[in-house]
Order: sequence, then C-alpha cells, then structure tokens
Amino acid sequence: MKKVVLAYSGGLDTTCCIKWLKEEGFKVICFSADLGGEFHPSDLEKRAIRSGAEKIYIKDLKKEFAYGYILPSLKASSLYEKKYVLS
Repeated sequence: MKKVVLAYSGGLDTTCCIKWLKEEGFKVICFSADLGGEFHPSDLEKRAIRSGAEKIYIKDLKKEFAYGYILPSLKASSLYEKKYVLS
C-alpha cells in the first residue's frame, strides 16, 4: 500500500480527501500546523482518524509563523485587502 502525507486543515475538503485517498488505495498520514487560530488538536485528531487517516501529526508552529511570515510582512508595509496597512 502506498503512503501519502496530507496537509490537513480539518475542513470539509481535506476530510473528504482522506476518504477519497483511502478509496484509491493509499495509507493516509495527516499533518496539521497550529498557527494560533481556533485550534483544538483533540477534535482535529478525532476527525482525521474517524475519516480514515492512519495517523495525524500536529505541530505547534506559532512562533515560526510569527517570525517567518507575520513580522516580515509588517516590516515590508504590507497591505491587507489592498487598502489596510499592516505596520
């Protein structure tokens, strides 16, 4: 059986992807990044496993996301929706 790693958000699309990949003969391993939003790891894990994933890895990447993406965007005077200055 072939393995695939799925970037899993817990939403409808990626949950359906788990089922489809299983039907296509893949062993599905999920990965999810905790970036600080409304995030409940236990709910995400239950949903992935219930949908057919073999395993799910959840990594806390809040600090990396803030320093690698948010702060550089602020320093670059980025615009949100082409009108709101982020810095």
